[in-house]
Amino acid sequence: MYRYDKIDQAIVDARVAEFKDQVARRLNNEITEDQFKPLRLMNGLYLQLHAYMLRVAIPYGTLSGTQMRMLAHIARKYDRDYGHFTTRQNIQYNWIKLEQFSDLLDDLSKVEMHAFQTSGNCIRNISSDQFAGAAADEVADPRPYAELLRQWSTLHPEFSFLPRKFKIAVIASEADRAAIQLHDIGLQLRKNDAGDLGFRVWVGGGMGRTPVLAKVIREFIPVSQFLSYSEAILRVYNRYGRRDNIYKARIKILVNELGIEEFTRQVEDEWALLQPLALDAPQSEYDRIIAQFPDPAFDPAAPDSIDVSNPEFGAWVDQNTHFHKQRGYASVTISLKPPGGIPGDASSAQMDIIADLAERYAHDEIRVTHSQNLVLAHVRKVDLHALWTVLRAAGLATANLDLVTDIIACPGMDYCTLANARSIPIAQKIAAKFENDGAAQRDIGELKIKISGCINGCGHHHAGHIGILGVDKKGEEAYQLLLGGSGAEDASLAKILGPGFDENGIVDAVDRLIGFYKSARTGPDERFLDAYRRLGPAPFKDAVYV
Repeated sequence: MYRYDKIDQAIVDARVAEFKDQVARRLNNEITEDQFKPLRLMNGLYLQLHAYMLRVAIPYGTLSGTQMRMLAHIARKYDRDYGHFTTRQNIQYNWIKLEQFSDLLDDLSKVEMHAFQTSGNCIRNISSDQFAGAAADEVADPRPYAELLRQWSTLHPEFSFLPRKFKIAVIASEADRAAIQLHDIGLQLRKNDAGDLGFRVWVGGGMGRTPVLAKVIREFIPVSQFLSYSEAILRVYNRYGRRDNIYKARIKILVNELGIEEFTRQVEDEWALLQPLALDAPQSEYDRIIAQFPDPAFDPAAPDSIDVSNPEFGAWVDQNTHFHKQRGYASVTISLKPPGGIPGDASSAQMDIIADLAERYAHDEIRVTHSQNLVLAHVRKVDLHALWTVLRAAGLATANLDLVTDIIACPGMDYCTLANARSIPIAQKIAAKFENDGAAQRDIGELKIKISGCINGCGHHHAGHIGILGVDKKGEEAYQLLLGGSGAEDASLAKILGPGFDENGIVDAVDRLIGFYKSARTGPDERFLDAYRRLGPAPFKDAVYV
């Protein structure tokens, strides 16, 4: 893991001190809420329905046991004893009191954590593959490059007031576990024919009101030049991005209006102007950062077999562990989708337990995933049963990764001022139909259900095999049903199937969809998404609108 140096810590301390002063001025009524709003948004603090909400940055989703314990402490002391892990690999707290916020920032800074650039029109938290550094299919660990992006983008004076928020994701395999085609910039680490390391660069993806899949702007940019190339992209966007219309301000709109060829030409021209300025990091800086992401001290004698004679444990191993590059090891996904639970929520006690397990079994490293779960990336197979036993006792061993109950959901109208409808109860009601029958879930197979409470799409409904969008229909909550989305390497955008439903209707509609899929699939290996792509929407529509 990357560790702060004196410069990193000084930046955080200075920003905390600045914002503490701004908070004090607001509490003393020296500035109004309208004047305070842009200041707090630059520091991850939102005003939601019931209280302030704080979003804490977890760069590329990686944190230590010490940091996780601090997140547990924040939940206990400043919130209502829980935190909500998000689709951006961050954590949110929904019940923050402004008068306590300065102490909270101090506590975070003690463990190399902060909340700035988790909101506002700036470069947001850099995201990556939750299995980075452990996956057998990656060409290199992408996190050092994500870390370099973090350092480059932090308080960047030119990109602190962009036309709109800006999101970057970095991966290093053909399998896309970070949805790079739905980001403003997606960087895919790869090797060229000469064996040199570089990036395929995607630009202009995004969800929300106008969902768009990114386009490839360059097939290969050497790693030594990817920062200046990223800067060229952002300069073109900053210059021409719409500031007169918030709904047309994202880079995806600019790319669409200019066309990818013209946008590429402008980026290449801008990049040529940047080359003499030597904006890329020197090799010594690459070396310094890469050196902080060594492989853990793997046990070369770790046995590669697992005793799965216990069927419950075997089902968990089969569903929630991932193939590791090191023989005798596995990556473990900890489900935050227990029966009756709220997707992505974890109590302070659970966070403390996960911190303990990370230190004991996973080289003191935890990952946050895009699907609102957690990962222990490096676990010896011989330790899996002991790990599972503790997780099971803590309500964290649900064997449902990528199954029908592993639902992504935004906070919706239970918390968010932007939402038109609730997301959490819909997720709970759908999950309740299947959560007590693990065999039935596994029979259905991979099925990604994603729910958003408004058009902003924080629940990624456009990337769901089944997507659900909450809307306001004459003052009542209603839900649109979308099918056929994917955020993986086979990225596609879900399409609306037909008229919307009320709360009970949408739950029944999902149940009917699944029933039809099971009857229509060619076999147990054909996923819901594959069946939809093969058959098209018509038979699914007939099954729902009976």
